[in-house]
Amino acid sequence: MKLVIVESPAKAKTIEKYLGKDFTVRASVGHIRDLPKSNKDAVDVEGGFIPRYQIVKEKQKIIDGLHEEAEKADEVILATDPDREGEAIAWHLAETIGLKKPKRIAFHEITEKAVQEALAHPRLIDQQLVKAQEARRVLDRLFGYDLSGLIWKKVRYGLSAGRVQSPALRILMEREREIRAFVPEPFWVISADVKTKKEEKFTVVCAEEPKTEQEAARVLKAAQEGSWSVKSVEESEQARSPKGPFTTSTLQQVASTRLGLSPSRTMGIAQKLYESGFITYMRTDSMNLGKDAQDALVAVARSEFGEKYVEARVYKTKSKSAQEAHEAVRPTDPSKRSLGHNEEQKKLYALIRARALASQMADAKTMRTKLIANIGGDSIPDFSANGSRVIFDGWLAADPEARGEDVELPKVAASDPLTLIEAHSEAKETQPPSRYSEAGLVKELEKRGIGRPSTYASIIRTLETRMYVEKQGRTLVPTHTGDVVSSFIEEHFKEYISDTFTAEMEDELDQIAEGKREYEKTLKDFYGPFTKAVKSKNKIDKITNMGDAPKEFPCPQCGGPMVYKLSKTGRFMSCAKFPECLGARREDGSEIAPPKELGEPCPQCKDGKLIEREGRFGRFIACANYPKCKFVKQDPAEAEKAKTGVACPVCKTGEMVQRRGKFGFFYSCSNYPDCKNAIKAKPTGRICEMCSSLMMEGTKTIPERCSNKTCPNHHPHKLAKK
Repeated sequence: MKLVIVESPAKAKTIEKYLGKDFTVRASVGHIRDLPKSNKDAVDVEGGFIPRYQIVKEKQKIIDGLHEEAEKADEVILATDPDREGEAIAWHLAETIGLKKPKRIAFHEITEKAVQEALAHPRLIDQQLVKAQEARRVLDRLFGYDLSGLIWKKVRYGLSAGRVQSPALRILMEREREIRAFVPEPFWVISADVKTKKEEKFTVVCAEEPKTEQEAARVLKAAQEGSWSVKSVEESEQARSPKGPFTTSTLQQVASTRLGLSPSRTMGIAQKLYESGFITYMRTDSMNLGKDAQDALVAVARSEFGEKYVEARVYKTKSKSAQEAHEAVRPTDPSKRSLGHNEEQKKLYALIRARALASQMADAKTMRTKLIANIGGDSIPDFSANGSRVIFDGWLAADPEARGEDVELPKVAASDPLTLIEAHSEAKETQPPSRYSEAGLVKELEKRGIGRPSTYASIIRTLETRMYVEKQGRTLVPTHTGDVVSSFIEEHFKEYISDTFTAEMEDELDQIAEGKREYEKTLKDFYGPFTKAVKSKNKIDKITNMGDAPKEFPCPQCGGPMVYKLSKTGRFMSCAKFPECLGARREDGSEIAPPKELGEPCPQCKDGKLIEREGRFGRFIACANYPKCKFVKQDPAEAEKAKTGVACPVCKTGEMVQRRGKFGFFYSCSNYPDCKNAIKAKPTGRICEMCSSLMMEGTKTIPERCSNKTCPNHHPHKLAKK
């Protein structure tokens, strides 16, 4: 029996269909080892930046099961994803389970042909790829922990910085400062609805925008009273070539603009399509197509649209880091028009198929038209209209949504008379540069060489989770917290979050993967100067305020001036005399009741005093030594209400109680922090028969499920299907 190990159960299920009874396919369910949370223990810097990995607590049972299967197997084959992360997972599996020279296979699509081809050509684990991933992980940990620690001291407890996260935030803040500094200027848009002799209607716009109301009124009056005619018509045939098949970045961008999907959502859906065998691997910066894949796309284009629509094309990948052995994101079988297990998957599949198919089709031909109309006289500017007509749709037949919304103008000639229907004048102001959308930020990060395809979605997700940006529709708007953090890092660590430094570091990590650069030297060259830079800032003053608050909001306690400060939940107003005066207001100016000392000692840390203060969810009682002591006293009635009566299966002495966290209610052991057992839904009191974890409430269709995400019983509806 041969054991094949992949990352996800869905991938395992798909691969099992292609392998015979001599194979057993199991899943590691992602990473099985990681660095410990404590930075002190995470990396042995002096010993050569050696990471001290530990097994992910929830994965121990999975590892035990894989070890048991491996001992029974004649051969173990590691079939994790074909990128650095996948290579690293394969290495961790080999190290943890104790595999000696295991076979490693990689494929970019989960089809029978690809899997069998990979099995026929196994290799050893690529240690250079593993080192590159390890270098990235260690580098990010050292950068994040050291800089975040300084920010905790100098700005506010609980904030964070990141090697790629901080440059992305800087890009957003640079645009935000441009918007703040922008001074709008007035202008007027004069337009006229006209028609031809054949009653064909279209709109022309004044080519010169008046800057004053008087000038706008003069042009409008002339437009209303003048005799209209066509001054000139320019037509030119243009060819529109198709864009190459999707990379990770372009897929995220187009899915955002067309389908309204966030980058992280797009990647989640694409992952499901890949694991089902419907598309190729979705983390790639290559636009390469294999010969068989190109032939299949050409054949489908010929079959669906005809010979004149076909044109086989090869696309050159722009990214320096792209690996041409990898392929672009494409359907595994382009003849299948619709695939997916739900509407979201079907829409994304259709988008991927349309782009791949269009990439192997002929140019679209359009007739670009520029029409100029006027009312005679040198004192009145010309009016113009731009439009186009599609002469031959070419690749647009496969991807009609790419047409855009060009205006189609009527066929007219110079000197043809026009009849005015109505003329309009609209006062406007020049607009500041627009904020980045998620798609726009991904495009900008790629252009500047910041991050890699696998990290774009997580960068944006981290910025949102840290509350450094908030989404307004599709737009990313920096928060006050994001502003303060970015401004601090830009002032004191500008070189470490510059485009040049971040892009060069990405290139160095790529060079480790290529065997052109040493792991230890790369980290040493970075970390030596970086730690000195961090230590040199230990004496700078702590940021105690963010500027003066409006004068119309005096201190509610003493009537004095107030300043803006940063709290865990955002910006608020504090009395300038703090700590002598504890007056405070919210962002909207409403008063915040001051903390009230209760005179009781903290039962947890003993030397702190309990105080009553205001939080996000109202007044509460906690230790004055926060954040060193995180004791919070519960109201007896609320504490009683929070009890579930279900014993904690981990420590055996505690009880599962309801608590409120950043993302809503959850349930954890009453012995916290000594016992950190926690689940996301109310426990039912029953124990899972498969893994001995607590069962918890589910949904209307799935009333109960296992609280352990890695347990198959976490998705009991899938077990029922089997």
